[in-house]
Amino acid sequence: MSMTTTPEILPTTLPDHTQLPESDGTFVFAERAGGKNFQEHPQSILLTDSIQPILQKRHPEGNYCIGQDSGIYWRITDPPQRGAEAPDWFYVPNVPPLLKGQTRRSYVLWQEIIPPLIVLEFVSGDGSEERDKTSWTGKFWVYEQAIRPAFYGIYEVRHSRVEVYHLIEDHYELVIENERGHYPINALGVELGIWQGRYQNLELPWLHWWDDLGNLLLSGEERADLERQQKEQAQEQLQQSELLLEQERQRGERLAQRLRDMGVNPDE
Repeated sequence: MSMTTTPEILPTTLPDHTQLPESDGTFVFAERAGGKNFQEHPQSILLTDSIQPILQKRHPEGNYCIGQDSGIYWRITDPPQRGAEAPDWFYVPNVPPLLKGQTRRSYVLWQEIIPPLIVLEFVSGDGSEERDKTSWTGKFWVYEQAIRPAFYGIYEVRHSRVEVYHLIEDHYELVIENERGHYPINALGVELGIWQGRYQNLELPWLHWWDDLGNLLLSGEERADLERQQKEQAQEQLQQSELLLEQERQRGERLAQRLRDMGVNPDE
């Protein structure tokens, strides 16, 4: 006797980001069994802040989207949250920053179509959830087979290390670190790696960006400090030049006066 299953009945109209939940208390903000730590929020800000100049050059019209702890809906389920993942950080190229004048509550693939270029997960537990390849439910499987970002990074905060995967055809392959110990994201012209330094009053190893020449991409505060220092140096150089010109003028006047005292017209 054969058995048949009743196919899932889908709605006739697909929900958009305004109709799907941002959070239910377990989806976005407490998704990982290990919970969050104090580094994760400034870590996301640092990644966003430091890569802004690169993205502004890449998208002079401003069409790109960055998500931080935001849901990516990839299929319709009941409840809706089962059909979404909430990476700690992701970037999507070539989409408008607003939808119909509204800030996105989540990123809905059937509404937006374009997948993220890179997704980053910050591991607070043992990393098994981020590496789970179970079909339809495992996070690694969902990113590799459904959401399909070109790059998937797993940052183990406790161990100060990161794994980066690149989507090759239908599967992820590990990206090999370069001679600087960084992972090239060639599509963006940047490298991803671990930087030991001080940010927001915390001296820690941070997940950070470099350009393709190995120069650390500065945060907005650091860029402002550098610009201020450059302006101060330029002002000092201008003052030095003005001082030299004044010294030369005074020297010329003294020389002219000596010539007059000798009965010589300096103008002739």
